[in-house]
Amino acid sequence: MPQAARATAAPSNGAATALAVVDPYRAYNFKLQIGSDTAGHFTYVSGIGARIEAISFREAGQHQLVHRLPGRVEYADVELRYGLTSSRILYDWFLTGVSGSVVRKEVSIIMLDSKGDREVMRWNLKGAWVKEWRAAALDALANEVAIESMVLVFEEMELVLGQPAA
Repeated sequence: MPQAARATAAPSNGAATALAVVDPYRAYNFKLQIGSDTAGHFTYVSGIGARIEAISFREAGQHQLVHRLPGRVEYADVELRYGLTSSRILYDWFLTGVSGSVVRKEVSIIMLDSKGDREVMRWNLKGAWVKEWRAAALDALANEVAIESMVLVFEEMELVLGQPAA
């Protein structure tokens, strides 16, 4: 449901203030940064999220009442899909984990406005590493781009809101 925002100019005749409709952000306007490099060839990102475990306990003498306290925080795995190219950068990052020496990186998923020129939201994933890599499906009868995917896990997430338009 679109949010409504109050218009900044009040009518001079004393009528009620009009409401302006604010469109939601478009899911296709995003970019991804790995470290300080923009990786613009990603086509799909899913799984950004977190969950707080609820710990239940009963107080002595009050068995009918169950208290619930916040417990540990779990972050969801993030799946990335991208078009297959000759670049080995992402696959080599995965291989660091296969060899037993995981390389953790800072990853930012950046949501852009509808024009695609202004950052409106950013999810910073701290201490990210590649948990899973899948090669593109190959089909001689298909007429589409070969898409690889990888799954990232991370230790901490930060949400940063962009600056409102002037």
